[in-house]
Amino acid sequence: MSDTIHGTALLSDPLRNKGTAFTREERSAQGLDGLLPPAVETLDEQAERAHDAFFGYDKPLNRHIYLRQLQDTNEVLFYRLITQHVEEMLPVIYTPTVGEACRRFSEIYRRPRGLFLSYDDRHRFREILRNRPNKEVDVLVVTDGQRILGLGDQGVGGMGIPIGKLSLYTAIGGIHPARTLPVLLDAGTDNEDLLNNPHYLGRRQRRVTGAEYDELVEMFVSAVEAELPGTLLQWEDFATVHARPILTRYQDRLLTFNDDIQGTAAVALGALTTATEIAGTRLADQRFVVLGAGSAAVGVADMIRTALADEGLSEREALDRFWFVDVDGLLLQSRSGLTEEQRAYARADDEIRDWDGNGNPELAEVVRQVGPTALIGLSTAHGAFTEEVVRQMAAGCERPVIFPLSNPTSHSEADPADLARWTDGRVLVATGSPFPPLRIDGRDVPVAQANNVYVFPAIGLAVTAAHATRVTDRMMVAAARAVGRCAARSAPDDGSPAPLLPPLGRMRDAAREIALAAALAAVEDGVAPKATEEELRAAIRKAQWVPDYGSATTG
Repeated sequence: MSDTIHGTALLSDPLRNKGTAFTREERSAQGLDGLLPPAVETLDEQAERAHDAFFGYDKPLNRHIYLRQLQDTNEVLFYRLITQHVEEMLPVIYTPTVGEACRRFSEIYRRPRGLFLSYDDRHRFREILRNRPNKEVDVLVVTDGQRILGLGDQGVGGMGIPIGKLSLYTAIGGIHPARTLPVLLDAGTDNEDLLNNPHYLGRRQRRVTGAEYDELVEMFVSAVEAELPGTLLQWEDFATVHARPILTRYQDRLLTFNDDIQGTAAVALGALTTATEIAGTRLADQRFVVLGAGSAAVGVADMIRTALADEGLSEREALDRFWFVDVDGLLLQSRSGLTEEQRAYARADDEIRDWDGNGNPELAEVVRQVGPTALIGLSTAHGAFTEEVVRQMAAGCERPVIFPLSNPTSHSEADPADLARWTDGRVLVATGSPFPPLRIDGRDVPVAQANNVYVFPAIGLAVTAAHATRVTDRMMVAAARAVGRCAARSAPDDGSPAPLLPPLGRMRDAAREIALAAALAAVEDGVAPKATEEELRAAIRKAQWVPDYGSATTG
């Protein structure tokens, strides 16, 4: 521990503060006598007390605020609590509760964390980056707050997302908390409620667009290149109109990825891999109907296409497995305004010449005509997977795969309990937000939550341990397949159905296996130094930080 920090300054440093775990000798040497209650606790005793305090709050948002305050007070204790109770804490740290925390960010704001980069300061971004709390950074998560979960524009409140994501990089992936940096790019907001809220803490102007917005992002990227070369930069919750272009523009220039596009896709592919094995089919046998055509939905399809190519399908054969439906109906080649990525999945107009109805067919008609084996939702349209749609699909499919992936819970395309009822328990389901277990054939069957936490912390661990310089598509596919393998190994011994995704409670262990798969792919792709599997496994284990007071200030 540093000899330069004593007394109240030491207690105010969340990475060095041990609270009641300071020994009597440490209290005397560090000027802490009288500043703490007399009792000396172990870290586990502190965590037990914090766990009890957590349940003293009845509302999820209040529990979220409590955990954030604990993080700002004693990070080692915070992460010990989280790692011991991942399943309980995850919905509070992140989705769905983080959505409400973002919406009320200005109201519940307590203490600064991360960096706020305003459009007005764009020419000073490099200077501002030098104000970061710690010089060495392994992972940086950035958002502009424009498309927070399914809640839309939350302006500066979007900072809750990078903070939450990086908490999981540490809790699951083991990235040292001192080596993470949340960033909010404040381009303004078009949310009228925020603009009219006298307590709003962000830039109180309309969002910049066009060339001004591109300049903002370029200034940020240039500052990161200059100040934090080699740092993994994750883009998070950018609007569809910006997400894919930003990724395309910078993915070959930086060590970077977009979690909404690539992370969501990898988790969906991992769950899909398990589902097809349970159903006794192949990935190449599936017919996919995708509801929603934003960047996340297209990203899922793109990653499945990559996996299909590995199974020997041509690009045309892989594309023919997909039917995309959005608010205007089936994506058709005659439709104007499609992005290049969307147009790749648009169907030929003559395919629907004999279908019922006029114009672009909607979801129910597409399901009736296509007979999909997999139905994926990333539309934020609550209840869009209706009983009619699901029963129609189940009538022609023995084990229908249905993934209502939209977040938060209030935007999910279906409730898994309804899906189980409408399919007589035959459904293979994964959701974007947490749901209670299903009761099928007298057994409680957990609902797999296709949370990106299965992938992005492991990617952070992989690039840190392997010293990767880029994040490639093959690294993400390798991670996805590793997720499926971890799920298969966690099948119950009592003959219950295997989960589509690994148990959240064992995610730190799974993260090492997923990181190893991604690291091996990085070496094969030539974006990481040559290393054997044994060397990478050892590097990953060494890089995964464990929350205890002896490791708090190392990194």
